[in-house]
Amino acid sequence: MRICKTLLLKDDPDLIAEYISHHAEGNAWPEISAGMKAIGIVDMEIYITGNRLFMIMDVVDNFDHSKAFAELSTLPRQHEWESLMSKYQSVGATETAAEKWEIIKKIYKLD
Repeated sequence: MRICKTLLLKDDPDLIAEYISHHAEGNAWPEISAGMKAIGIVDMEIYITGNRLFMIMDVVDNFDHSKAFAELSTLPRQHEWESLMSKYQSVGATETAAEKWEIIKKIYKLD
C-alpha cells in the first residue's frame, strides 16, 4: 500500500538547506529509520520543490495509519527528532509526525 503526504517548510533558504542536510544519505538518525520500519513503513522517499515537501510511503498491506503513528511517537528519540524538525517546518513544535504531514488523496492513475 502507498500513502503520500505533504508538508510546508518555513520559506527560508538557509533553514531549507539545513533540513535537506538532516535528510541526506547517512544523516537521518538510525533510531528514526528503525522506528519507521518497526511500525510497518517498508520504504519512504521525500521530495522537495521550493518549501513544499512531498513524501511517498510504501507500507505493509494491513497498515493502520493512526495506530502506527501513535506507536511511532513512543519510540526512542522520535520526540527529539520531531522537536528538531519543527525548527524547519511550518507547524507547531509539539505536533507529532502524524499531525504535521497531511495525507494526500490519489485522484488519478495512468492506465
